Amino acid sequence: MFDKLDAIEARHRQLEALLCEPEVVQDPDKLRVYSKEQADIQETVETYRAYKRVRQQLQDAKDMLQERLDDEMRELVRSEIEERTRELAELQQRLQVLLLPKDPNDDKNVFLEVRAAAGGEEAALFAADLVRMYTRFAERHGWKVELMDANYTDIGGFRQAVLSIVGRGAYSQLKFESGTHRVQRVPVTESGGRIHTSTATVAVLPEVEDVQVAIHEKDLRIDTFCSTGPGGQSVNTTQSAVRITHLPTGIVVSCQDEKSQLKNREKAMKVLRARLYEKYQQEQQAELAANRRSQVGTGDRSERIRTYNFPQSRVTDHRIGLTLHRLEAVLDGDLDEIIQALIVAERAQMLEASQA
Repeated sequence: MFDKLDAIEARHRQLEALLCEPEVVQDPDKLRVYSKEQADIQETVETYRAYKRVRQQLQDAKDMLQERLDDEMRELVRSEIEERTRELAELQQRLQVLLLPKDPNDDKNVFLEVRAAAGGEEAALFAADLVRMYTRFAERHGWKVELMDANYTDIGGFRQAVLSIVGRGAYSQLKFESGTHRVQRVPVTESGGRIHTSTATVAVLPEVEDVQVAIHEKDLRIDTFCSTGPGGQSVNTTQSAVRITHLPTGIVVSCQDEKSQLKNREKAMKVLRARLYEKYQQEQQAELAANRRSQVGTGDRSERIRTYNFPQSRVTDHRIGLTLHRLEAVLDGDLDEIIQALIVAERAQMLEASQA
C-alpha cells in the first residue's frame, strides 16, 4: 500500500511542476487534463502526508519515553502515544478507502429516468413526486436540471419522464437511486381513505461520449411528432418532437424539450448513447460472474430499494436498513444522509472484499 502511496505523492509533485510550465498554462486541453488529475489525487496525497506526520510524532513520543522523565511527564507522553496511535489507525483506514478502485463514471453527468409502475394514476403521481425530489436534490448541489422528455397524465402525474442532470460528481451521488421505489399513502383518487401501495422505477444512466458507443445511421429509425404537455406555442402545432428507435436492440428514446427538431434529435441521441452504454455494460457484467452483485447500488430494477410511508412520515432504504422519520424533507430533495450512508456501505463492502 505504501509503495502505491509514494508513487501517487510523486505524481502529485510532478503535476504541480507541470501546471507551472508556460507550455501547459497556454494549452487549455493539457491544463484541464493535468488539473483534473491533480484534483483526483489531492485528498489521497493530503491524507498520506498527514499519516506520515502523525507517524513521525508517534515515533518521537516513543523515543521520548526512553529518556529519564518524571512521573508527570511520562504520563503525558503515554497519553500522547495513545492519541497518536488512535489517529494513525484512523488515517490508515481512510487511506485504504481512498485507494479503492473508483467507478470511472463517477464524475459524469446523468440521465435519470422515472417510470410509473404498479398503481395506475397513483403510481404516475408518485413518479411526479420523485421527479420533483431529484430536481430539488440537484438544485441543492448547484447542478443544472432539464426535463428532456415526459409523458403526462390528465391529473398531473408522469407515466415516464427523463431528466438531464449536469454537474461534477452527479453520477457518483445518484447511481444508488436505480431501482424500484415504493410509496404507501392514501391516494387523491381514493374516496374511502384506504392506504394504497404503488411503485415507480428509477434508472440512472451516465452520459457517455460519442467514442464510447458506436451508433450507425442505418440502425436508426427516426420519427417526428407534435410535442405534448403543458404550455408553449409550439405544443401540438409543430413536428418538433423526435423519437429514435435503435433497430438492433429495440431501444426507443424521444425528446420534445426543445422547439427545434434538430436540438431534440441531438438530445435524444445523447439519451440513446447512455442507454446503449448501460445495456452493453450490463451484458459484460453478466458474463463476468454476475459482476459481484451486492445489495448496495446494484441497479437491479426488480429490487424494492426504498419505501416512502406517508402515514408514519417514514423513509426506509431496504439495502442498508436505514429509516428516517422526515419524509417531507426527503421528498424536498434532502437525500444527502441516505446517499452518504449508501456510499459508506459500498466502500465498507469493497474494503472487506479487497482484504479477503
